[in-house]
Amino acid sequence: MSEHRRKPPQPQGGGRAAARRGASGAPGGPSGRRAAPRGATGAPSSPSAYGPGAHEGEERPYGGRAEARRAARNGSVGGGGGRRRAAENVGRGRGRGRGQEPVKKRFIDYPRAGKFGARRWLPSWRLVTGLFIGFLGSMLAVIGIAYALVEVPEVAKAARAQNNVYYWADGSQMVATGGETNRQIIKYADIPRAMRNAVISAENKTFNKDKGVDPMGIARAVVNMAKGGQTQGGSTITQQYVKNARLDDQSQTFTRKFKELFISIKVGREVSKEDIMAGYLNTAYYGRNAYGIQAAARAYFGEDAEDLDPSQCALLATVLKGATYYDPAGYPEIDPAANPKANRERAEKRWKWILDEEVKDGRLSAEVRNKYTKFPKLESPRSNVKLSGQIGYLVSLAKAYVINNSDVTAGQLEQGGYEIHTTFDKKKVDQLEDAVEKVRKAKIKPKLRPDKDTHVQFGGASVNPKTGEIEAIYGGEDATKHFTNNADTTGAQVGSTYKPFVLAAAFKNGVRDKDGGELQSDNERTIVNPKSKYSGKNKLKIKNYNGTVWQDKDGKEWLQTNDGQQSYNPPSYMIDLREAMRESVNSAYVQLGMDVGLDKVKAAAMDAGLKDDKSMAGATYPSFSLGTSSPSAIRMAGAYATFADRGKQRDPFSVKEVKKEGDTVYQHKTITKSPFTPEVANNVTDVLRTVVEKGTGTSAKLPGRQVAGKTGTTDGNKSAWFVGYTPQLSTAISMYRLDDDENNSKREFLEMFGTGGEKKIHGASFPAQIWQDYMAEALKGKRAIPFPEPGPIGEIVGDIPPPSPTATEEPEPSDSPSPTPTPTETKSSDPPEPTKSPDPTESCKPWDPRCEDDGGVTDGGGNGGPGGESPPPTGQPNGGNGNGGNNGNDNEGTLFAGPTG
Repeated sequence: MSEHRRKPPQPQGGGRAAARRGASGAPGGPSGRRAAPRGATGAPSSPSAYGPGAHEGEERPYGGRAEARRAARNGSVGGGGGRRRAAENVGRGRGRGRGQEPVKKRFIDYPRAGKFGARRWLPSWRLVTGLFIGFLGSMLAVIGIAYALVEVPEVAKAARAQNNVYYWADGSQMVATGGETNRQIIKYADIPRAMRNAVISAENKTFNKDKGVDPMGIARAVVNMAKGGQTQGGSTITQQYVKNARLDDQSQTFTRKFKELFISIKVGREVSKEDIMAGYLNTAYYGRNAYGIQAAARAYFGEDAEDLDPSQCALLATVLKGATYYDPAGYPEIDPAANPKANRERAEKRWKWILDEEVKDGRLSAEVRNKYTKFPKLESPRSNVKLSGQIGYLVSLAKAYVINNSDVTAGQLEQGGYEIHTTFDKKKVDQLEDAVEKVRKAKIKPKLRPDKDTHVQFGGASVNPKTGEIEAIYGGEDATKHFTNNADTTGAQVGSTYKPFVLAAAFKNGVRDKDGGELQSDNERTIVNPKSKYSGKNKLKIKNYNGTVWQDKDGKEWLQTNDGQQSYNPPSYMIDLREAMRESVNSAYVQLGMDVGLDKVKAAAMDAGLKDDKSMAGATYPSFSLGTSSPSAIRMAGAYATFADRGKQRDPFSVKEVKKEGDTVYQHKTITKSPFTPEVANNVTDVLRTVVEKGTGTSAKLPGRQVAGKTGTTDGNKSAWFVGYTPQLSTAISMYRLDDDENNSKREFLEMFGTGGEKKIHGASFPAQIWQDYMAEALKGKRAIPFPEPGPIGEIVGDIPPPSPTATEEPEPSDSPSPTPTPTETKSSDPPEPTKSPDPTESCKPWDPRCEDDGGVTDGGGNGGPGGESPPPTGQPNGGNGNGGNNGNDNEGTLFAGPTG
């Protein structure tokens, strides 16, 4: 065929751009001409086919320069490669000429078609906008549905609650309580305006304007929590009412909170402010088992709600913040920080603040406010008749244990429906109460001795050493009259019942070795033996590890006194640790505590089971070893139980199991620790047996049984203890005088000189008698189990020979003969001879107590011991006068006067 008859190349499409060029007269055939397949006429051999020099009438085989460059990179223009690239162009949305498939559009163009690299994955503004509108529409639909489905709560339904049933250890029912909720709904008109104003000023100043929720309050709460600040609810009165009224769901979940938010919005739109306020005040919990304003008015003031004055209303608005921490009566069984003293301080501060806020908000005039400067007088808390006697204390203790040790909250427990299986033995509870009441009726005569026998309190607890179960407690005379559980918290110092922890620390850690008076490494210690000797001298100068005399921050020395200003075993004054425990010699055990290290003494007490909380005194003064701490009777019984079970420690507990609707929601798991070896624990027990057999605790003897125990009496005769045990049972008994009226802000411990007709009260008297009466009955019919043999332990330290016969002896003017022992005491020796001191010119060995002199210090000079004039460290009780320490017939009267807590 001739050249001039050759068919010109056909257009290849080239997409929209090529079509536009064709339409505007660009070279090439008609726009509608069928495009020849790429490569049909072969690849041109000259670049002119692509450039401006191409023959007129020929059409470029590609849609543009960019496409031509791509074709050049990918290889030859023609052949199968061309077809492949054409197909790729179709897939990319190019080449829309005839014979090519159109690109299908997607509802959501993601990943984006026609885009490459990062742009392919970057959503378009149309996609973002569409998704936002869709989400917003969905949320509005959900909100609308939720708003339509939630119901406005009814106050009458909120008044219903179920019983909690408490069971004795044997499975029999103790009491069912909770369902008889103390609530009486009253009308809005019967609620005093002062109460409404107090609540609005204290909790929700925008109540009359908001729509049920306060967005700004919620935002502030969220921001505060995000910053790590105190958790806040951001709740309005409406939200609080909704929360109180929803008995069907008390869980602390996001779903519940979300639902409550919508109910609050609906209540805010559909319920009047008067009904919301009345509903809130009629459903709120005010403490003292009082639900609603009317019940609270009766519980706190013995009046009807409509008769309350602004001051009383401010107090009720105060406890709405949380009765556990703002009821002046206190709830120490739930939290030690909620003790009566701390609660009253918190309550008074908030009470004043609420009254001032009402003035600031214009809801109370300054003139009326100034009438209420004295904290309102309160009624003592009252429980229902089912909780009288010891039952109320038992329920209170078990309830607190559940709240503190399980996932059941106080709010859930208040709603009822739980079965609480306790460890309490009904027979032992009755026996302990009988033993206390026997002494109370025979000896305590408030009408006969109103200045001596009023405000007398007893506390007691009995713990099983093998399990840690609290089998019995004595909380007070009647739970409906005396509201503090004396078994669980007292604040009364334990005195010399703390000395066994000093001895245990010496057996476990030893005393630091001394060489020429120089302090050796802490690793260089000597474990002591019960026969180790220490000075029993009165007004003993207490020394540090390195042999220097201990001084306080003011440079005053510590002179440790003994009961009756008595020195033991002159002229050497040396007394072994067994005898010192038997006669409760303070000077020997204070110096032993210093030699062991007060930190080690504290650790031993905690290992035995005491808690490092507010009841634990600071281990900074020598008197720490004499019991300036104030643990509860439960804790002391549990700590001695550790010695009873050969050094195995278990925390005391009062609840074995909790069920709801047949399902177990809590099961106690006993954790056994071994802080002391059997050798240590058994030797402590062996020494404490001596106290009962022929020491200060003889009145606690149990015929036919081995008993170990210790008496304790504090300075000022303000508390007395006896703590003792057999292998089967450990029991602690306390006695003290305390005015626990919540209207008395001081609540000071009172002296017991003359109480019960006795010259003074000591651990060997009433506490030991009560212990003996109770334990004799509690163990009746049970096999008498002996304690294990103690076995050898440690070395004898401090065994110093008597002074040289040539020493010049001088009487010590400050010492006095021992007072005549009472019938309840057993002394190891006759009244001592006048004490002697060696000649100052005599050569003495380091730490020889015979070489000590008073340095010219008179009674009350320097520290004067715990009875000296120098005040104790912060947090410790105040000291007495320089002649202190002359109290307690069991030789334990050298503590600071007053409680630590």
